Amino acid sequence: MGDLGIFASLDPVALDRACVDAVFNSNDPGKRDLIERINSRHGTHLLDAAEKLGVGSQKYRLVVIE
Repeated sequence: MGDLGIFASLDPVALDRACVDAVFNSNDPGKRDLIERINSRHGTHLLDAAEKLGVGSQKYRLVVIE
């Protein structure tokens, strides 16, 4: 998987959701293995559980800084 840049947030759940979404929406053919790894470890279920526990929110807004 190629470099997607640097992501930062004060909300760890939003940060993880943004990173997972960036991988899933990438055009990089190398994403297949990473997506398989995320899914085999129930990565998106962990985000649901963390949000339910009040750790953060899966809602985010991307701000690009150049």
